[in-house]
Amino acid sequence: MAADVVNLRQFKKAKARAEKDKTAEQNRALFGRTRAEKDLTRAVREKAEKTLDQGKLERPATDDSKS
Repeated sequence: MAADVVNLRQFKKAKARAEKDKTAEQNRALFGRTRAEKDLTRAVREKAEKTLDQGKLERPATDDSKS
């Protein structure tokens, strides 16, 4: 029943490092997009907005206060 001797300081540092790695991996999954992917998304969004704006009808302003 001999227990392994563990340096508590090293154990705490290793545990903190593992937690930090776990958080970093989660962030890479959530926010890890390349610049090319971001640029492509922005270009697609801008094209969609432009196409939508081209289909809008502009109506002349009417002055309803004269009636």
